[in-house]
Amino acid sequence: MIFKLLLPVAALLLSVTASAQQMTPVTAADYDQAEKFSIKKMKRLVKTRNVKANWFRDSDKFWYEWTDTDGTNWYIVDPEARTKTAVFDLEALAVELTGLTQDAFDAQHIPIKNLELKDDRAFTFELQSNLLVPKKDTASVQKSKFIGTKDMEKKLFRFEYDIASKKLTDVTDREEEEDFPKWACIAPDTSAVLYVKGYNVYRTDMANLRRLMKDEKDSTVTELQITFDGTAEKPYGSDNYEGALDRDTTKRYPLWGYWSPDSRIYASLEYDMTGVNELWVINSTSEPRPTIEKYKYQVPGEPNPKETLHIFNMTDNSHRTIDTGTFKDQESMICTLPHLNRDRYDKFHKRIWNGGSDWFWYMRCSRGYHDMQICTVSLKDDSTKVIYEEKSNAYIDVLNIHPIIGGNEFILLSEKNGWSHLYLYSNTGSLKNAITKGSYHVERILNVDEKARVVYFSATGYNKDQNPYYLHAYRVNFDGTGLKEIDPGNYNSDYSISDDGKYLVSNYSRVDTTPANAVFSTTGSKIMNLETADFRELLKAGYKFPETFRVKAADGITDLYGVMYKPYDFDSTKVYPIIDYVYPGPQVEATYYSWTNVSVRTDRLAQLGFIVISVGNRGGHPMRSKWYHNYGYGNMRDYPLEDHKTAVQQLAAQYRWIDGNKVGIHGHSGGGFMSTAAILTYPDFYKVAVSCAGNHDNRIYNRWWSETHHGVKEIVSEKDTTFEYSIHYNQELAKNLKGHLLLVHGDIDNNVHPANTIRMVNALIRANKRFDMLILPGQRHGFGDMNEYFFWKMADYFSRYLIGDCRTSVDIPQMNND
Repeated sequence: MIFKLLLPVAALLLSVTASAQQMTPVTAADYDQAEKFSIKKMKRLVKTRNVKANWFRDSDKFWYEWTDTDGTNWYIVDPEARTKTAVFDLEALAVELTGLTQDAFDAQHIPIKNLELKDDRAFTFELQSNLLVPKKDTASVQKSKFIGTKDMEKKLFRFEYDIASKKLTDVTDREEEEDFPKWACIAPDTSAVLYVKGYNVYRTDMANLRRLMKDEKDSTVTELQITFDGTAEKPYGSDNYEGALDRDTTKRYPLWGYWSPDSRIYASLEYDMTGVNELWVINSTSEPRPTIEKYKYQVPGEPNPKETLHIFNMTDNSHRTIDTGTFKDQESMICTLPHLNRDRYDKFHKRIWNGGSDWFWYMRCSRGYHDMQICTVSLKDDSTKVIYEEKSNAYIDVLNIHPIIGGNEFILLSEKNGWSHLYLYSNTGSLKNAITKGSYHVERILNVDEKARVVYFSATGYNKDQNPYYLHAYRVNFDGTGLKEIDPGNYNSDYSISDDGKYLVSNYSRVDTTPANAVFSTTGSKIMNLETADFRELLKAGYKFPETFRVKAADGITDLYGVMYKPYDFDSTKVYPIIDYVYPGPQVEATYYSWTNVSVRTDRLAQLGFIVISVGNRGGHPMRSKWYHNYGYGNMRDYPLEDHKTAVQQLAAQYRWIDGNKVGIHGHSGGGFMSTAAILTYPDFYKVAVSCAGNHDNRIYNRWWSETHHGVKEIVSEKDTTFEYSIHYNQELAKNLKGHLLLVHGDIDNNVHPANTIRMVNALIRANKRFDMLILPGQRHGFGDMNEYFFWKMADYFSRYLIGDCRTSVDIPQMNND
């Protein structure tokens, strides 16, 4: 009895001791731990995590490649037979290849390249040998002439491997049919080939195309010029953001557009870029002199490219235009047939419109995406008929159609009721019934079985006890009955589905689990497991999974979902600074929901001695309600800031090992914009910010992104319709800076122009503020081969100002050891 009485007392004493334990702040940055998990080293630790299903052309079989720490293997899966078979006997293959090439291989080291399935019966692949042979362009040199080492190259062997007989054949010397060039727009029946040369449209035939494939400068090739009015400002064969300022007029380019099913007509949108101004970046590292790169770039409020629908008739080589305009500065799209797995086996990409031989489906929208119309264009009378129209006071983000081939119906994907859902419509535009409904988000149609009248789709938020971002696959009948989840489980997935809709390959994981994959029947049963990612070496290196969390937004109502990354040697008796990695949306949030290789901006950054989080915000990811997604409309600077500050405060209150007085923030692109806005809006809360490639001044950023997500005012007068754009920019807040700010930008970023950061710098200087800046020479919007250098500069910055410790040597030895 005495012993039993003493147990609670002992437990109480232990509890008191633990609560009184001294919490010590982190004072040393762990550069060695961060060095162990560079991107390059992570690629050695984790090889493959997802199965890429390569479906056979004429069956439901598929093959895939898988690499782990034991080597690489290739498998064929037959879902109907429920079998997984290795393509090769790797030990036997290594012996045979060694004999054929005179290079030594073993089962774990066979560097197979470009493995392709031919006619569902055999694979072809390439193998680089060590045998030196004359380069192709020197092979014709006379034997008496000396061929130096510089004229030699390693021989590339080609092999064919028969699946059934397992026979390996050396086909290196067999003439291989070349892939058709990407500029060749070949009719489905191969009766015509269209392309652009210079700025105009040309036509030829397959015989002449094959001659051009051998020699693009063959002067005897017969080609017919169809248009004569193309210019650099008004080119054929460019999209509405590209233009053709630097186009080499001696080369050929694709004519973007689509063929009629009978190969008689080709429809293409042409864009007049005359009213769109140029932008420039200077490549200071180019040799021998710095060069200027110029390109068309439309900023908010400026005129749109003027689009024209061209119809090319192959029967008489004529072309005409059709007036499909209804909105000022509208954007349009020709609807195409769904892409099938078997299409990859075609000799060329068959670009076919969705419709009949003399009509097609067509979508157009107003500037700012307030009004969208689904139409049919008739070539009989060159008319455009509106079948469905949708309007929004913010912007329309989800609207797509899947016409039922040979029928009088189409399936519509729309957010018209506040959630993305499927609807069945007649071809006249009358609603037959809602196919899906409820407070969840349909992401996309995976497949449609028109005969059985079943839709397969992916969606988020259907399972109310799960993270609302987790994607799952479902099936439902056209009439809305029979809704069923195909792949139940508490994880996030991505999918590949067979052309007949019978089988689905799911790659599934969470940030806190090991990725795996399986085959499901679309009736809802698991057929077989495939692989689980090999984390053996990763875990040996000390890796620990991050943790998920949920907090409330600043309104105290909306749930926000996030991920917390800790040092792998986390000690709950220490107090850690916290860094918020941000991206405001609205097209995506910064939070990962599936496991991915260690990110330099989250997992790896945490190893220095930080708690790093990423969390959503109202106005962020579109895969929730339309209300959630559109929350920031009309204020694209400030909408996410309070939610992130509130999230950090909640976590700091919940965990005593988070130091709520040492808060950093970091982001790239929109996250660079947001992190600077945050430290300037809450200067007493955020102490340090590292802001990369930020669009600090959206007045000079991409017109489409800025106007769509922030809004543009349409002013209609008797003479014309004009557009006004007004938005807050970060320079307005420069006077508020109290903490430490590092601005980073690539000097030839042609997405977010460096002027965004330079304008921010100008404002800070004029506000008499100290700050830091890093320009990465020769880098675009991503930091390319300077990403590792950037990481260590970021590591120094956060370590210095949040931990009080950083390396100051000129050399960065961690990079020398990578």
